[in-house]
Amino acid sequence: MNLPEQDKNNNAPTDTAQTWAIGSMASTTAIQFSQIERLSPIALAYIGDAVFELYVRSKFLMPPQRMVDYHRQVVTQVRAESQAVHLSALLPHLIDSEREILRRGRNACVAKPRRISRHIYKQATGLEALIGYLYLTNPQRLQELLAKLNLDNRDD
Repeated sequence: MNLPEQDKNNNAPTDTAQTWAIGSMASTTAIQFSQIERLSPIALAYIGDAVFELYVRSKFLMPPQRMVDYHRQVVTQVRAESQAVHLSALLPHLIDSEREILRRGRNACVAKPRRISRHIYKQATGLEALIGYLYLTNPQRLQELLAKLNLDNRDD
């Protein structure tokens, strides 16, 4: 697998969508679209949560730093409050079918969150469901949307 070119100033990959998922996307081609359509929104959110965390981890991998710093930066971005902010940034870019997946993900959320409002938790679950769905059905579109997120403010 070829790695993205490095920005000379900060050692960050220059490809904003990155090539973080290219290798793993090949394994999803075995899943047929009809099977994906039968997945519950919670199942989509389950895979979307993992995909989003992998994306964020890959964004913060360069420049090299202590593990505790990696962890702090990633947790800041993948927590529900940040996911709700990321979702609001993506909303203007979503097409109707993506908004429908988002709605289904929000509505499927029945768990009572412990530390945040129900509204924020539903927004985060909706985003995760959308990410999971796009990861399985249209990885290029997922990369387009994730590239629109501002993850540069690493010390939120």
